[in-house]
Amino acid sequence: MQTASLLFIPVFLLVFVTKYKRLSLPFISFLVLSFLGDISSVFLNNDTTFYISNILHALSFVYLLLIVIPKFKLFDLEKIVGLYLVVVFSINIYFLYVLQGVLKSTISDDIEVNLFTAKSLVLIILAFLSFGIYLNTQTKRSILFLASSVCFGFSTIIDYVNLYYFYDWNFIMLHKILYAVGLYFLFSYAMIESYVKKSKPVELNETYSSDNILA
Repeated sequence: MQTASLLFIPVFLLVFVTKYKRLSLPFISFLVLSFLGDISSVFLNNDTTFYISNILHALSFVYLLLIVIPKFKLFDLEKIVGLYLVVVFSINIYFLYVLQGVLKSTISDDIEVNLFTAKSLVLIILAFLSFGIYLNTQTKRSILFLASSVCFGFSTIIDYVNLYYFYDWNFIMLHKILYAVGLYFLFSYAMIESYVKKSKPVELNETYSSDNILA
Protein backbone atom coordinates (compact mmCIF):
# COMPACT_ATOMS: atom_id res chain seq x y z
CA MET A 1 0.00 0.00 0.00
CA GLN A 2 2.85 2.38 0.84
CA THR A 3 4.49 1.92 -2.57
CA ALA A 4 1.18 1.86 -4.44
CA SER A 5 0.29 5.26 -2.93
CA LEU A 6 3.10 6.78 -5.00
CA LEU A 7 0.91 6.22 -8.07
CA PHE A 8 -1.87 8.49 -6.79
CA ILE A 9 -0.49 11.79 -8.08
CA PRO A 10 0.92 10.49 -11.44
CA VAL A 11 -2.37 8.71 -12.28
CA PHE A 12 -4.58 11.70 -11.41
CA LEU A 13 -2.19 14.02 -13.23
CA LEU A 14 -2.14 11.86 -16.37
CA VAL A 15 -5.95 11.75 -16.51
CA PHE A 16 -6.15 15.51 -16.02
CA VAL A 17 -3.46 16.52 -18.51
CA THR A 18 -4.82 14.31 -21.31
CA LYS A 19 -8.08 16.26 -21.18
CA TYR A 20 -7.23 19.79 -20.03
CA LYS A 21 -3.49 20.13 -20.80
CA ARG A 22 -2.83 23.01 -18.38
CA LEU A 23 -2.39 23.59 -14.66
CA SER A 24 -1.69 26.67 -12.58
CA LEU A 25 1.79 27.13 -11.13
CA PRO A 26 0.65 26.79 -7.47
CA PHE A 27 -1.16 23.56 -8.34
CA ILE A 28 1.90 22.15 -10.13
CA SER A 29 4.08 23.15 -7.15
CA PHE A 30 1.69 21.37 -4.79
CA LEU A 31 1.85 18.18 -6.86
CA VAL A 32 5.64 18.20 -7.18
CA LEU A 33 6.26 18.84 -3.47
CA SER A 34 3.63 16.29 -2.41
CA PHE A 35 5.09 13.65 -4.72
CA LEU A 36 8.62 14.27 -3.44
CA GLY A 37 7.32 14.10 0.13
CA ASP A 38 5.59 10.79 -0.63
CA ILE A 39 8.76 9.33 -2.15
CA SER A 40 10.94 10.37 0.80
CA SER A 41 8.47 8.92 3.32
CA VAL A 42 8.26 5.55 1.53
CA PHE A 43 11.82 4.80 0.45
CA LEU A 44 13.94 6.67 2.99
CA ASN A 45 13.48 5.80 6.65
CA ASN A 46 15.56 7.92 9.01
CA ASP A 47 15.09 11.09 11.04
CA THR A 48 16.47 13.46 8.41
CA THR A 49 14.24 12.19 5.61
CA PHE A 50 11.27 12.19 8.01
CA TYR A 51 11.87 15.89 8.56
CA ILE A 52 12.28 16.47 4.82
CA SER A 53 9.05 14.61 4.05
CA ASN A 54 7.08 16.69 6.55
CA ILE A 55 8.62 19.95 5.31
CA LEU A 56 7.77 19.07 1.70
CA HIS A 57 4.17 18.22 2.56
CA ALA A 58 3.79 21.39 4.64
CA LEU A 59 5.14 23.49 1.75
CA SER A 60 2.79 21.73 -0.67
CA PHE A 61 -0.17 22.83 1.47
CA VAL A 62 1.20 26.39 1.45
CA TYR A 63 0.83 26.35 -2.34
CA LEU A 64 -2.80 25.34 -1.91
CA LEU A 65 -3.16 28.42 0.28
CA LEU A 66 -1.92 30.51 -2.64
CA ILE A 67 -4.83 29.15 -4.68
CA VAL A 68 -7.54 30.06 -2.16
CA ILE A 69 -6.23 33.30 -0.63
CA PRO A 70 -7.18 35.48 -3.67
CA LYS A 71 -10.70 33.99 -3.58
CA PHE A 72 -11.27 34.61 0.14
CA LYS A 73 -13.25 37.80 0.82
CA LEU A 74 -13.85 38.07 4.57
CA PHE A 75 -15.59 41.45 4.33
CA ASP A 76 -18.03 40.12 1.74
CA LEU A 77 -19.41 37.66 4.28
CA GLU A 78 -22.35 38.47 6.49
CA LYS A 79 -21.24 39.68 9.92
CA ILE A 80 -22.65 36.67 11.77
CA VAL A 81 -20.93 34.26 9.34
CA GLY A 82 -17.64 36.15 9.60
CA LEU A 83 -17.85 36.10 13.40
CA TYR A 84 -18.62 32.37 13.33
CA LEU A 85 -15.54 31.72 11.19
CA VAL A 86 -13.32 33.75 13.49
CA VAL A 87 -14.60 31.86 16.56
CA VAL A 88 -14.12 28.45 14.90
CA PHE A 89 -10.62 29.43 13.77
CA SER A 90 -9.71 30.65 17.26
CA ILE A 91 -10.94 27.41 18.85
CA ASN A 92 -8.86 25.34 16.42
CA ILE A 93 -5.77 27.42 17.12
CA TYR A 94 -6.30 26.95 20.86
CA PHE A 95 -6.63 23.16 20.47
CA LEU A 96 -3.47 23.13 18.36
CA TYR A 97 -1.66 25.05 21.11
CA VAL A 98 -2.85 22.54 23.75
CA LEU A 99 -1.94 19.59 21.52
CA GLN A 100 1.53 21.03 20.99
CA GLY A 101 2.01 21.08 24.76
CA VAL A 102 0.89 17.46 25.03
CA LEU A 103 3.25 16.40 22.25
CA LYS A 104 6.18 18.21 23.88
CA SER A 105 5.65 16.09 26.99
CA THR A 106 5.63 12.82 25.01
CA ILE A 107 8.08 13.52 22.16
CA SER A 108 11.64 14.43 23.02
CA ASP A 109 12.46 15.78 19.55
CA ASP A 110 11.49 19.46 19.40
CA ILE A 111 11.94 19.53 15.61
CA GLU A 112 9.24 16.89 15.16
CA VAL A 113 6.84 18.81 17.39
CA ASN A 114 7.50 22.10 15.56
CA LEU A 115 7.03 20.44 12.17
CA PHE A 116 3.74 18.95 13.34
CA THR A 117 2.61 22.36 14.62
CA ALA A 118 3.60 24.17 11.40
CA LYS A 119 1.96 21.57 9.16
CA SER A 120 -1.21 21.52 11.26
CA LEU A 121 -1.38 25.33 11.33
CA VAL A 122 -1.20 25.50 7.52
CA LEU A 123 -3.99 22.90 7.24
CA ILE A 124 -6.17 24.78 9.75
CA ILE A 125 -5.75 28.01 7.78
CA LEU A 126 -6.45 26.14 4.54
CA ALA A 127 -9.65 24.62 5.93
CA PHE A 128 -10.69 27.99 7.41
CA LEU A 129 -10.26 29.82 4.11
CA SER A 130 -11.92 27.02 2.13
CA PHE A 131 -14.91 27.00 4.49
CA GLY A 132 -15.19 30.78 4.25
CA ILE A 133 -15.17 30.66 0.46
CA TYR A 134 -17.82 27.94 0.48
CA LEU A 135 -20.10 29.94 2.80
CA ASN A 136 -19.67 32.99 0.57
CA THR A 137 -20.15 31.30 -2.83
CA GLN A 138 -21.72 27.86 -2.23
CA THR A 139 -20.50 26.58 -5.59
CA LYS A 140 -19.46 23.08 -6.60
CA ARG A 141 -15.86 24.26 -6.89
CA SER A 142 -15.81 25.61 -3.34
CA ILE A 143 -17.30 22.45 -1.81
CA LEU A 144 -14.78 20.28 -3.69
CA PHE A 145 -11.85 22.35 -2.43
CA LEU A 146 -13.25 22.32 1.10
CA ALA A 147 -13.74 18.54 0.97
CA SER A 148 -10.16 18.16 -0.27
CA SER A 149 -8.82 20.29 2.59
CA VAL A 150 -10.79 18.28 5.17
CA CYS A 151 -9.52 14.99 3.73
CA PHE A 152 -5.91 16.19 3.86
CA GLY A 153 -6.42 17.38 7.42
CA PHE A 154 -7.88 14.10 8.71
CA SER A 155 -5.27 12.13 6.74
CA THR A 156 -2.51 14.07 8.52
CA ILE A 157 -4.12 13.56 11.94
CA ILE A 158 -4.44 9.80 11.40
CA ASP A 159 -0.84 9.65 10.20
CA TYR A 160 0.38 11.28 13.42
CA VAL A 161 -1.80 9.02 15.58
CA ASN A 162 -0.31 6.06 13.75
CA LEU A 163 3.24 7.34 14.23
CA TYR A 164 3.13 8.34 17.88
CA TYR A 165 0.31 6.51 19.61
CA PHE A 166 -1.12 3.44 17.92
CA TYR A 167 0.57 1.78 14.95
CA ASP A 168 -1.89 -0.26 12.92
CA TRP A 169 -2.22 -1.18 9.24
CA ASN A 170 -5.87 -0.12 9.31
CA PHE A 171 -4.76 3.39 10.22
CA ILE A 172 -2.21 3.35 7.41
CA MET A 173 -4.91 2.27 4.95
CA LEU A 174 -7.30 4.95 6.18
CA HIS A 175 -4.55 7.58 5.99
CA LYS A 176 -3.76 6.68 2.36
CA ILE A 177 -7.43 6.41 1.36
CA LEU A 178 -8.22 9.87 2.75
CA TYR A 179 -5.14 11.24 0.99
CA ALA A 180 -6.28 9.69 -2.32
CA VAL A 181 -9.83 10.99 -1.86
CA GLY A 182 -8.42 14.46 -1.11
CA LEU A 183 -6.45 14.33 -4.36
CA TYR A 184 -9.56 13.22 -6.24
CA PHE A 185 -11.56 16.18 -4.90
CA LEU A 186 -8.68 18.53 -5.67
CA PHE A 187 -8.33 17.35 -9.26
CA SER A 188 -12.13 17.56 -9.67
CA TYR A 189 -11.88 21.17 -8.50
CA ALA A 190 -9.05 21.82 -10.98
CA MET A 191 -11.11 20.35 -13.83
CA ILE A 192 -14.03 22.68 -13.14
CA GLU A 193 -11.66 25.63 -12.68
CA SER A 194 -9.96 24.86 -15.99
CA TYR A 195 -13.32 24.55 -17.77
CA VAL A 196 -14.55 27.87 -16.36
CA LYS A 197 -11.35 29.70 -17.37
CA LYS A 198 -11.52 28.17 -20.85
CA SER A 199 -15.16 29.18 -21.35
CA LYS A 200 -14.75 32.82 -20.23
CA PRO A 201 -12.96 34.05 -23.39
CA VAL A 202 -15.68 32.43 -25.49
CA GLU A 203 -18.36 34.26 -23.53
CA LEU A 204 -16.49 37.55 -23.95
CA ASN A 205 -16.14 37.04 -27.69
CA GLU A 206 -19.82 36.24 -28.03
CA THR A 207 -20.73 39.40 -26.11
CA TYR A 208 -18.40 41.46 -28.28
CA SER A 209 -19.93 40.06 -31.46
CA SER A 210 -23.46 40.79 -30.22
CA ASP A 211 -22.49 44.40 -29.43
CA ASN A 212 -21.14 44.82 -32.95
CA ILE A 213 -24.33 43.46 -34.48
CA LEU A 214 -26.48 45.76 -32.38
CA ALA A 215 -24.28 48.71 -33.36
